[in-house]
Amino acid sequence: MFRFSRQTLALVALFSVIACTPAGQSHLDEYDSTPAGAEAFLAAAEGRLLDLLLELSRAQWVQQTHITGDTEALAALAYERFIEAQMQYAKQATRFDDLELSDEAARKLTLLKTAITLPAPSDAELRQELTSIAAALESSYGKGQYCPEEGECRDLGSLSRTMAESRDPAELLEAWEGWRTISPPMRDGYQRFAELGNLGAEELGFSDLGALWRSGYDMPADDFRAELDRLWEQVEPLYDRLHCYVRSRLNRKYGDEIVSLDQPIPAHLLGNMWAQSWGNVYDLVAPEGADRGFDLTVLLKTKGLDELEMVRYGERFFTSLGFEPLPDTFWERSQFTKPADRDVVCHASAWDIDAVDDIRIKMCIEINAEDFSTIHHELGHSFYQRAYSVQPLLFRESANDGFHEGIGDTISLSVTPSYLVELGLLDREPDASKDIGVLLAMALDKIAFLPFGLVVDAWRWQVFSGEASPEEYNDAWWSLREKYQGVRAPVERSEESFDPGAKYHVPANTPYTRYFLAHILQFQFQRALCETAGYEGPLHRCSIYGNKKAGSRLIDLLEMGASRPWPDALEVVTGQREMDATAIIDYFAPLDSWLEQQIEGLQCGW
Repeated sequence: MFRFSRQTLALVALFSVIACTPAGQSHLDEYDSTPAGAEAFLAAAEGRLLDLLLELSRAQWVQQTHITGDTEALAALAYERFIEAQMQYAKQATRFDDLELSDEAARKLTLLKTAITLPAPSDAELRQELTSIAAALESSYGKGQYCPEEGECRDLGSLSRTMAESRDPAELLEAWEGWRTISPPMRDGYQRFAELGNLGAEELGFSDLGALWRSGYDMPADDFRAELDRLWEQVEPLYDRLHCYVRSRLNRKYGDEIVSLDQPIPAHLLGNMWAQSWGNVYDLVAPEGADRGFDLTVLLKTKGLDELEMVRYGERFFTSLGFEPLPDTFWERSQFTKPADRDVVCHASAWDIDAVDDIRIKMCIEINAEDFSTIHHELGHSFYQRAYSVQPLLFRESANDGFHEGIGDTISLSVTPSYLVELGLLDREPDASKDIGVLLAMALDKIAFLPFGLVVDAWRWQVFSGEASPEEYNDAWWSLREKYQGVRAPVERSEESFDPGAKYHVPANTPYTRYFLAHILQFQFQRALCETAGYEGPLHRCSIYGNKKAGSRLIDLLEMGASRPWPDALEVVTGQREMDATAIIDYFAPLDSWLEQQIEGLQCGW
């Protein structure tokens, strides 16, 4: 319902199971089941939630920018108060289901009900049980370490560095298996967690928790599942060619005994703990002469930029499109660098403190290319938040949960050589001969991620619906991994393993489909905005910097927030009412042609 930082969303998922009766419950019961009663109920809900939102946002900001036991406790208390109210409003909203209401009132009631990612059962004992399980699952993941028989224990950061940097199959396998020792103890708890979450979803009128999640996309739950299948079919051929090429290069490195040319790729060889992105194996698959032609990190340091000026560049991108400059409070209250005197959370995030104009970002900026792009991405969230602040509270959110990340990523796509030339950071654009390496590096992250973006929730939906029984949890996970990704477990896995629990979003109950949608939407937005800007060259070289016409379209979309179904918002920028993954094909067209040549004569598929 509301967008906070990414960390906040994870904790909201945890604390959303807390549903003690909040103060004011008797007041909620005063609203008649009439259209007038629904309008009065919504007005009261928005007023109360806004007060709690401000309290929550400030507490969470302090906790993440000054970490102590006290700030953590205060943030947890604010979460509890907010989610208690949110849960009660969601349940009360069901009393108006059968009424004929205005479009705006009906939409607000729907958003109240579908915003909860883990509704708790009404029974107090069951609520307490679910609360305990949810806390234990996330704590188990957060404390997870691999402790070999000899040597020191290793956390996820250490193991991930091995996955990214090592080229020793035995060392990679140990790291891969080692991290998955944290998840078997979660298995029984997750089974009960799913049962209790389903009970809560049923109280809100949904068949199971997966149906509740899928109902947040302005279409019936089953139609949304079919929509995901349609989008995947559009990009699957490009993914298959990338898979075939990467597998052939890994075979060249590791040999037939480890990487067969007609089987799924062993998951431990792709440079990432979950094989969800493959950018870390770029050195093994890069084409000859793949140098990009410049090093942005070197350019930024040569220019002598500091952290604040990095953010100023990002702000000027948006003002060049016609957005108003950021408010003074943004510059006064944001965290741009890591303080020397206290612990903070450095993970980059965008914050909407008061759902009006107190917007901030939180980063520990370093002068490098990655953070330059990240700043543009995070400011995409900030300008989105500021734009939809004109809407009623329940509409101060993106059109669907894929839009927020999609907008931020779209802006990052405009950090192109032509943009850097405009800024004076680069003398001239490299010639097209450098593009294949750049596109391949991007595809190893963007295209390789797509099937994994489907698998995480596809597995959970099977669990929630009962299609995958507790005795089939791990088998169902790897069946989906092989079906969509062409990736297999490197060693035999049993039902004792519970490998899904080794991915944070599963024990933390964070929906994952949003990331798949964002990867689709960012390219669809980019294509449409570049067309609006009158750009006629290769899509991957387009930047909308300085184009007011493209900016006007973008502003119109952002100001809508969640006030209309997402197809209406999509149409504002793209002229289309369906998500369309063919924009990805357009963007990567030069790479796709090159891949076809590289895999000629190979047996692709698995």
